[in-house]
Amino acid sequence: MMVLYKQIYHSPLGDLSLVANNQGLMGIWFLNQKYFEQGLEGETVIEQANTILDQAKQWLDTYFAGENPNMVKFPLNPRGTAFQKRVWQALSEIPWGQTRAYGDIAQKINCPSARAIGGSVSRNPLSIIIPCHRVLGAAGQMTGYAAGIDKKMWLLEHEGFKVDK
Repeated sequence: MMVLYKQIYHSPLGDLSLVANNQGLMGIWFLNQKYFEQGLEGETVIEQANTILDQAKQWLDTYFAGENPNMVKFPLNPRGTAFQKRVWQALSEIPWGQTRAYGDIAQKINCPSARAIGGSVSRNPLSIIIPCHRVLGAAGQMTGYAAGIDKKMWLLEHEGFKVDK
């Protein structure tokens, strides 16, 4: 049984649960979001810092200060299927302040279904660091976000993206 480390990060959008093991950051979830801490059931989780959580908090501090923190310089260790990990890798390549449609992601990874992409995007356990908030509908419309559309809009505006309201 692996020990997981957890800390709460206080963001401008509300508290985030950060979870890591010694191999990497496993998740960042807004409290009460859909799929909150999914996959951690039955694990031993202790509320204690570790080096990876400290680095994640520094990254988030930079992000919420309005600076593009660029590349993540600490290991990520999200749990998911091989397909989900391909989708999450494609998300991580969307630049700060830009968006892509679900269909764009499907095309990038040679998947015939934008709906399958949407299912994987919604289960992204590394909110903000893997920028699922940068994915919009085919016509540029705001679509679902596990933490709520209001948070998605805030994150996009924070990055300088013009959001139509």
